[in-house]
Amino acid sequence: MSSSIKDDIQDQAIRISLPKGGEGDTISIDAIASIAKMHGQPGYVIEAEALKDSVFPTRYLRNMDGITSDEQIRLLESSVAQVGLGGLGGNLLEMFIRTGIGRIRAADGDNFEESNLNRQALSSPDNIDRPKSDAGLVRTNQINPSIAIETWNEYLNPQSLPDFLANCDIAIDALGGLKTRLALQQAATEAHIPLVTGALAGWTGYVGVVMPGQLGPADIMGHDNAAEETLGCPSPAVTFIASLMATETLKILTKSPASLTNKMLLVDLKHLTFETISI
Repeated sequence: MSSSIKDDIQDQAIRISLPKGGEGDTISIDAIASIAKMHGQPGYVIEAEALKDSVFPTRYLRNMDGITSDEQIRLLESSVAQVGLGGLGGNLLEMFIRTGIGRIRAADGDNFEESNLNRQALSSPDNIDRPKSDAGLVRTNQINPSIAIETWNEYLNPQSLPDFLANCDIAIDALGGLKTRLALQQAATEAHIPLVTGALAGWTGYVGVVMPGQLGPADIMGHDNAAEETLGCPSPAVTFIASLMATETLKILTKSPASLTNKMLLVDLKHLTFETISI
């Protein structure tokens, strides 16, 4: 008689001293992979089942208690649709796969070039001229093979966006420039899902959360990409904006209040000024 997922989790669980104090049962990445293969399930499903049985996946131990067990389960059972795998997108993907968002669909039709190396987390000298979508797939499988990753090597448009967003819980605008942002915002509204958006030029940038049917940054920022192209994209600014976007995404997926709902946080890292405006 074959064993159940729950039985296999309990058999592989190891009791350890927890970072927050006390003892608890944990399960290793190798055990998760073995059980997932045995039962024909993706790793994130096994990890969620372990948490439901009070067994904490070792890879997420340092999420405690900034992310509770119930919140970690919600993340593992969530699905994100991310447009862009460049500066913001590469950093976001890295944070999402390390934090444990179960399903990620990511699109980018661009290839890497040398000028990306200053800031794009997925870029390296070895993958110049190669698709960013391929790098996203490889990186996810390297860092967290429990995650179900689906990559689209294409530039999305108003016609393809509905299929891309289908059955996802949240849309992520990690686009470069401003050209396609309004179409993505409108597609997220039509899909009835929130949108987390961010952009930067030089040491300044913004982050916002747009709920379905509400006005967002794309309604007021226009389509001119000149600022980003002229002022550049320093790595600290890219990483900072991506971190804010990731934080708002995690809040929404774990059912916590998002601080920037229908707002924009305007950031100037050169002078360390921050201003929040309502849209």
